Amino acid sequence: MSLAAFATLLERLAFTPQRLGKERLLARAFTENPDPQRGLMLAALTGDLKLRQVTPSLLRGLTETRVDAQLFAASYDFVGDLAETISLIWPEGTRSDPPLSEVVHELANTPKTRLPALIAERLDSLGPSERYAYLKLATGALRVGVSARLARAAFAGWAGLPLTEVEEIWHALQPPYLELFAWAGGDQRPEAAARAPFRPVMLSTPTDLDQLSALDPAEFAAEWKWDGIRIQAVSDGGVRRLYSRTGEDISAAFPDIVDLMDFDGTLDGELLVRRGEDIASFGDLQQRLNRKTVTPAMLRSHPAGLRLYDALIWDGQDLRDQSHDARRAVLARAVEMLDPRIDLSPELAFQTWDDLAALRLNPPATVIEGVMIKRRDSPYLAGRVKGPWFKWKRDPHLIDAVLMYAQRGHGKRSGYYSDFTFGVWNGDELVPVGKAYFGFTDAELKDLDRFVRNNTVERFGSVRSVARTKVVEVAFEGLNRSTRHKSGVAMRFPRINRIRDDKPAAEADHLSTLQAMLDREA
Repeated sequence: MSLAAFATLLERLAFTPQRLGKERLLARAFTENPDPQRGLMLAALTGDLKLRQVTPSLLRGLTETRVDAQLFAASYDFVGDLAETISLIWPEGTRSDPPLSEVVHELANTPKTRLPALIAERLDSLGPSERYAYLKLATGALRVGVSARLARAAFAGWAGLPLTEVEEIWHALQPPYLELFAWAGGDQRPEAAARAPFRPVMLSTPTDLDQLSALDPAEFAAEWKWDGIRIQAVSDGGVRRLYSRTGEDISAAFPDIVDLMDFDGTLDGELLVRRGEDIASFGDLQQRLNRKTVTPAMLRSHPAGLRLYDALIWDGQDLRDQSHDARRAVLARAVEMLDPRIDLSPELAFQTWDDLAALRLNPPATVIEGVMIKRRDSPYLAGRVKGPWFKWKRDPHLIDAVLMYAQRGHGKRSGYYSDFTFGVWNGDELVPVGKAYFGFTDAELKDLDRFVRNNTVERFGSVRSVARTKVVEVAFEGLNRSTRHKSGVAMRFPRINRIRDDKPAAEADHLSTLQAMLDREA
């Protein structure tokens, strides 16, 4: 696969809305391209290429050496996507079409000091479409509407292999997946290349009381939905690993948990920060995430714990085809042998859905997000299978805020202002408290974009400051204290719930409202 062919594929994927259409495009690419090109293409789409991540500041600096800075700034403001802007504005040079494998090897192995010159040389030798694909590859932000699971599903469908088996071994393989494509060609199923492999996790679907009313509550178990990080703890032949739910190895950030994994099996649970019997806020857990090493001080101040939900494998026995109740019984016996910092998420006692609704409204801790509901006879199935597991989250917090800034979106939204910063009153001053880029309909997006264009008061590159007159109702899952923000608060998962054209800006909420929420959760 050449870079030009990769660019064409990305463009077609981006403008093909249907899932089946995307899978057909990928299947054709698997057929038409040899190894290792097709494996590298697959790895790029699943996010598994380990390249030197190229920063936006590096690309902006390079471009301003070739193009007038004001022209570049105006173009970027209009286009809204950095890679697309550079691909269009970069001066034309000689055309070449290198193999995808050559480009990937360069980006992965070129020393950091040499990287800017390499990128400039490549951009000089590519056409606009190839430049765009090259920059998307270099920054690791393809954004063509293909999730990692969709790409794996497309491969499994093309190869005639069960998706569950492909996902079972995926995290033990490395790009360009020569063993995987050999398996598709008739060879034996690849052996897992590493001990303690990750297994695909089972996910839940959202529900509410109306949907639950059609089900028999006696057929379901329920437990709290804890506000932490879903993990998989694997201890296999002396090798211990802690994975995120997407299969990322996060063991280095939580050595205190890894040290406690004195068992042989694969367990599913929630990673939390625990101080005695108390579960800390998600903000405290964030202090531990994405660290390559953890200081002794951090281990003391933010001690981690593991609350278990399920057992996939225990003492060499694969339990996934057994019922939830059978796996739960094994898990309960297993926990008795483990350190107290690894415990069992308690089941909730209820007879009717109204009973469960009452529990959901009055959880014993503020870090509980709602309830999980699981069929007692359900096996452990990979992915989001509708029916066996449900999540019934607590109702989101709502506030009225004022739009302050807007920024152009990316990809299909590059023509619209779709990233909105909003604030609340602190005395006579508006202070930013969050940023949202979803929650609104397509029609509402057009209305918001029109408002931004007609009410801009200042421009800062691709960002516009707008007249403080538009009120939006913001929904969010929780709050954390933050020293990084002027307001002192940070929202979790904010989204625009509705546009409040019926309300003047002066009647938007005040910072004291959010501070009171924080005090109640303390």
